[in-house]
Amino acid sequence: MKKAISIVLCIYCLIFQLASAQENNAALVPLPSLDDFTKGEDGWSFGLGLGIEYETAYEGSDEFGLELQPAGAVQWRSGDNIFYFAGEAFGWRGLQGDKWLLEALLGFEEGREEGDSDDGNLDGLGEQDEGFELVLQARRSFTDDWRYWLVSRVVTGGDGNLGLFGIGRRFGDQIDGTGHEINLVAVFHDSEYANRGFGINAEQAQASGLAETNLSGGLRSIGVDYSFRHYINDNWQLYGEALFEYYSSDVQDSPIARSNYETEVGVGFIYIF
Repeated sequence: MKKAISIVLCIYCLIFQLASAQENNAALVPLPSLDDFTKGEDGWSFGLGLGIEYETAYEGSDEFGLELQPAGAVQWRSGDNIFYFAGEAFGWRGLQGDKWLLEALLGFEEGREEGDSDDGNLDGLGEQDEGFELVLQARRSFTDDWRYWLVSRVVTGGDGNLGLFGIGRRFGDQIDGTGHEINLVAVFHDSEYANRGFGINAEQAQASGLAETNLSGGLRSIGVDYSFRHYINDNWQLYGEALFEYYSSDVQDSPIARSNYETEVGVGFIYIF
């Protein structure tokens, strides 16, 4: 009997310690898709890592390749707000109440080059200018533990606007930002954004031999994305992500879209200092 009581007490203590550790490492919002290196503490935090991605060469491409990508960010947390710098993006995210997460970031869009296609499918289309874009995002949780939510995102810049709307679900009970997450989304673009990626003007048509194409705004795609995050120990973190985007019929009709979908799979490690 004493032995049984001792075992019960040991299990209780272990569970209590794990719960306390998670509480101390609480992420701003327990979503695996969001980097949060603060471990529940105000002040500076820093993560640095490297990932490898297998992805389409450009939007609409039927060519695939591997690419190394840096990972991590410099973050500063104050209560329910995190300011961060991550490579080519500077942003802020803040928790409003228990169920609203707002985010704004200024990022860098690399554009597209003719050389992105090894098969020469972009020859004659010219180079697209690089530039900055503003991203505004909001998530609204249905529950206090962020099990289900609605998500919306607007991307705007010098080449048009894109909007995303969807629903998401988190798996697991962790509150430190680890576990699994999945989102189902619909993506819309205006005519300027659509033609930036899939339009062909008269000059490009003459140079490339492709048919002149002008797209109107509307539904761009239906997509699903998956995120995974796991702490190997106090400092090392493993992450993974996958994306599948199925284009609308208007996009598929463009000669640039040699595939009716876009996909990406990535995995990597981050060291948290």
